[in-house]
Amino acid sequence: MTKTLLILSLFAASAVPTMAEATSEVRKKAMEVISPLPDKMPGSENDSPALVALGKKLYFEKRLSANNSQSCNSCHQVDGGKSGVDMEPTSPGAFGKRGGRNSPTTLNAGFHLAQFWDGRAADLAAQAKGPILNPGEMAMPSEAAVVEKLSSIGAYPKAFAKAFPGEANALTYDNLAKAIAAFERTLVTHDRVDDFLKGNDKALTAAELKGLETFVAVGCTTCHNGPAIGGNGFRKVGAVNPYKNLADKGRIEVTKEEEDLHVFKVPSLRNIALTAPYFHDGAMRSLAEAVREMAWLQLGQKLDDDQVQSIVTFLRALNGKGRKGKESIAAVHAPAGGSLPAMP
Repeated sequence: MTKTLLILSLFAASAVPTMAEATSEVRKKAMEVISPLPDKMPGSENDSPALVALGKKLYFEKRLSANNSQSCNSCHQVDGGKSGVDMEPTSPGAFGKRGGRNSPTTLNAGFHLAQFWDGRAADLAAQAKGPILNPGEMAMPSEAAVVEKLSSIGAYPKAFAKAFPGEANALTYDNLAKAIAAFERTLVTHDRVDDFLKGNDKALTAAELKGLETFVAVGCTTCHNGPAIGGNGFRKVGAVNPYKNLADKGRIEVTKEEEDLHVFKVPSLRNIALTAPYFHDGAMRSLAEAVREMAWLQLGQKLDDDQVQSIVTFLRALNGKGRKGKESIAAVHAPAGGSLPAMP
């Protein structure tokens, strides 16, 4: 080999990045659009142990429903390491009537810009008030009825007084919502993607790193960005290609603005592989199906099988440590306003 060829050969070899350099580059690109989830939700610094304890009790309290059959946890299951959902396309209320939208997870919900798919509640406390009085959900007749019911349960007056010291009348509907919100602010999850973003090169497998690269390259981060990888904006479902279920008008029902027709809050992708089924109507039964459909609807891209599987592999790394759930549902009830498609 001539001296010139030897130099060129050595130059070419040195141009190939090491594994550490390649991993660092993936991290750098990812950190431009996503970031580690903070350890605490906004507002949690003001939550006392007594307030959180009361909120936890209320979150699991079935007597907050008209027939004592349903609690917040019925639709947003967090006990036993569950991932804040009930694995249903739409959830049955206290008297069996199903709602029109999929119940989103309560995990990390306090990081979102607003609550509910249409963003009609500004924060966790405002959201907590809704289902209790909704005739199709917990079906209590009024705020006064809720307060009267809790007041008759011996432990609650003292628990409210302890959680809200200095208030002459601590057991109120507003305080109930504040307490539930305080408990929900403890539902922060961390995953291996956080570890990777914080500098652990071994947190993700080679396949997961490739999936993260694909996720960014395809354009998923156009909507799914920030620390929650979503939850921080509203988008029209069917921005490029129309969604088949047009029955739900979305955020327009809140804002009355024509531009919000079929607009919904972008869901967080934290724990997404544990919270099937997917979309606001629960119509996507598997994570792979949801990825493929979302790329077509929002980006106008028909992903091949390798791309879909690569992204799904990355999304599984967003599973909160110790959390349980499923990324596909084999048999579920049809959602309101549409029918379930065949499994892929």
